[in-house]
Amino acid sequence: MIRKQRSATGLGALLAVLATLLASGIAFPDGAAADEVTADAPKVNLVLDVSGSMRARDIDGRSRMAAAKQAFNEVLDATPEEVRLGIRTLGADYPGDDRKAGCKDTAQLYPVGPLDRTEAKAAVATLTPTGWTPIGPALLKAADDLDGGNGSKRIVLISDGEDTCAPLDPCEVAREIAAKGIGLTIDTLGLVPNTKMRQQLSCIAEATGGTYTSVEHTDELTEKVNQLVERAADPVVTPVAVEGAERCADAPALKSGLYTDRQEFGQERWYRVDVAPGQELRASVSVAADRAVNPDYGVLLRAATVHGREIVRGEAAGNGRTDVISTGLRYPKPDGGDEEAPAETVCLRVTNSFSAASGVKTGPGMPLELTVDVVEGPSQAGDVASFGLGRGWWLLGVLVLTGFLAGMVWGWLSRWRVAVWRTN
Repeated sequence: MIRKQRSATGLGALLAVLATLLASGIAFPDGAAADEVTADAPKVNLVLDVSGSMRARDIDGRSRMAAAKQAFNEVLDATPEEVRLGIRTLGADYPGDDRKAGCKDTAQLYPVGPLDRTEAKAAVATLTPTGWTPIGPALLKAADDLDGGNGSKRIVLISDGEDTCAPLDPCEVAREIAAKGIGLTIDTLGLVPNTKMRQQLSCIAEATGGTYTSVEHTDELTEKVNQLVERAADPVVTPVAVEGAERCADAPALKSGLYTDRQEFGQERWYRVDVAPGQELRASVSVAADRAVNPDYGVLLRAATVHGREIVRGEAAGNGRTDVISTGLRYPKPDGGDEEAPAETVCLRVTNSFSAASGVKTGPGMPLELTVDVVEGPSQAGDVASFGLGRGWWLLGVLVLTGFLAGMVWGWLSRWRVAVWRTN
C-alpha cells in the first residue's frame, strides 16, 4: 500500500514538472520542425580546381593553390551558421596521362551540410595540385550534391584553366542544369585568367544567372567567395507561376511581385496591372534562351491602355552571345487630384523575336520572368514623364536658350568684325 502511494506521488510530481516546463514555454525537440528548417536552409558547394596548373606561383608571389587554401580558411571562418556548405574538388587525385581516368577525377572533399570548421579546414589542408581539369563532370556532380531542399542553391567554381574533358562542354552542362528548373546558380571565379578561360567561365555563369569574376590577388578571392556565400543566405523570392493571355481583356491581373511564365518563339503574352492616380508602374521582363537559338533576336515590353494605345516601351536586342535578355519600362502616372478616382488598367505586352535553330524543339516555351512594382509616384509633377523626357524638359529648355543666346552673340561679333575690316 505504501509503495502504491509512493508511485502515485512520484507520478504526480513528474506530471507537475512537465506541466511547469510547458507553461514556461520550454518546448521539446520537434523532429519534423528540425527537418523543415534543414530543408529550407541555403546550400553552397565550393568547387575548387586542384589540377597541376595550380602549382604556378603568380598570385602575390605564392602558388595559386596556397592562395586558394588561405582564402578557403578565411571563408570557412566567416560562413553564416544557417548556410549548409560543402567542398568538391576536380583534378585532385589522378596524376596520370589517361584522359578517360582524368576526366572522372572529381570528389566531394567535404559533404554539403552543417559546417564543422575544424574538419573542413583539415580537409582543405591535404590538397595538392595533381591532374586534369574536368569542369563539366565536376559541375554535374556538384549539382547532385545540392539535390533536395527548398532553400537557395549555389555553386561557386574556382578555376585557373579551361576544361580538358571536351566534348562534354561545361557551358552546355550549365544550360542543362538551368533547364532542370531547380533554382541553382553557378558563380565562377577565374584565377589569372586568359581569354579562352574567361569566355568559358562567363558562359557557365550566364547560363544559370550567376556572375563571373576575374581574380589576381588572394584578398580579392577571399572577399568574392565570402560575398557569394553570404548572398546564399539572403531571403529567396519564389516567382509566382502565371499564364499570360493572347489579349489584354483576358490577361491575368497582377500586383507587385515576381512572376514566371513560358513563352513560345515569336509569341505575344498579355498581363494587366491596375495603377491608381499618383502611383508609378515599374516593370521588367527577362526571357532565357534555354536552348540553341538563331542570333539576332530581341525582347519588347510595352505598356498600353486597354484600347491598345502604347504608353511607354522598353526593348533589348541580343546577338547570340548571352543566354538571358532583359528589358524594362517605367510609367509615372500624374496625380489626378482626386483620391477617389478609379485606377487605370495598364496592359503589359511581352513579345520576342527568337527563332529556333535547326533541329531544336520549340516547345515548351522559353522561361519568362516578369517583375512588377507599383509604388507611390513622384512628389513633384515635374518628375512625371512627358513624351519620354521626364525631368529632361528643363535641361532641353536650358540647352535651347543657351544655343539661342550663343547664336546671337556670335552673330553680333561676326558683324562687328566685318564692319571693322571694311573700315580698315
